[in-house]
Amino acid sequence: MSFVKSKGFKYAKNFVIGVGAAVVLMGALFKINSWPGASTALTIGLCVEAGLFLLLGILGPEKDYYWEKLYPGLDNYNSKVDPLQSNGIANVQVAEPLPSLNGEIVEQQLGGMLNELQSMSKSLGSLKSLQEVDFSGAGDQIKTMSNFYTQMNEAMANLSDSLEDTKVYKEQLGALNHNLGSLNSVYGNILSAMSNIKN
Repeated sequence: MSFVKSKGFKYAKNFVIGVGAAVVLMGALFKINSWPGASTALTIGLCVEAGLFLLLGILGPEKDYYWEKLYPGLDNYNSKVDPLQSNGIANVQVAEPLPSLNGEIVEQQLGGMLNELQSMSKSLGSLKSLQEVDFSGAGDQIKTMSNFYTQMNEAMANLSDSLEDTKVYKEQLGALNHNLGSLNSVYGNILSAMSNIKN
């Protein structure tokens, strides 16, 4: 039985299980695709897996850790295990009744736990109130805000165009004013020349 618990046996068992599973999967792949040799590979893999499952059923489960070897008496419910001593062997004693508890210390600890539970309850209440908030109209409000921003951008673009047009209009008014000034001086010259002719 010690061979079954050895590392070599565990490694060999895992190796054979992995290889058998790989053969079964490859046989299934070959069978699905109707490739040659599929039936043989699938039969070999299934036989290996059946043998392994039979072996695992016979061997039964095993414990991963054997702490009772380090702490003798650990598997005894009523024993009390002391920490390891310098020689590496633990002392096993029969359990003694618990000492009397200090009521004030217990009350302080319970009071602290109660405060924490109350703060958790408040936090959960806040989360519940947030859950009950109705966000059904939020989508429509977001669409409305999006339309508003779109129209605002269009208005800003139109305003920019209007400023450009105003600038051009101002330049044209300045040119017209300059031309009117020139016409006034020409008209004044004509009037003074006509008055000279009459004299």
